[in-house]
Amino acid sequence: MKKSPNDADRHIGQKIRARRTAIGMSQEKLGALLNLTFQQVQKYEKGANRVGAGRLLEISRILQVPIEYFFEDLTRDRALSNPAERIASDTLATADGQRLAKAFSAIENMQLRRRVVELVESMSEA
Repeated sequence: MKKSPNDADRHIGQKIRARRTAIGMSQEKLGALLNLTFQQVQKYEKGANRVGAGRLLEISRILQVPIEYFFEDLTRDRALSNPAERIASDTLATADGQRLAKAFSAIENMQLRRRVVELVESMSEA
């Protein structure tokens, strides 16, 4: 009987995507290195398909992270974790979130940083 993906599979998929995008690697490139299609990588990242142990080890080598990286924050109950941590983690799992964080961290002027935050907050209320 084939098991359906669960929260752990989705978490691992998010970590794969976060690391892949952080190093500027495309799904096509990761797929080629794994001898898979980019669609299969996409399914892993969305948590639609489970990543086997051997494949995860291979992914960790390609993405140059220890295998433990994929399990960080997995053992604690995400529903009970700090909501700010969850929002940050979910945001940084996206390419746009990483671009925003990188651009924001490059702003050295603290007043300007506050203005950017206020702008984004006002946009999210609209």
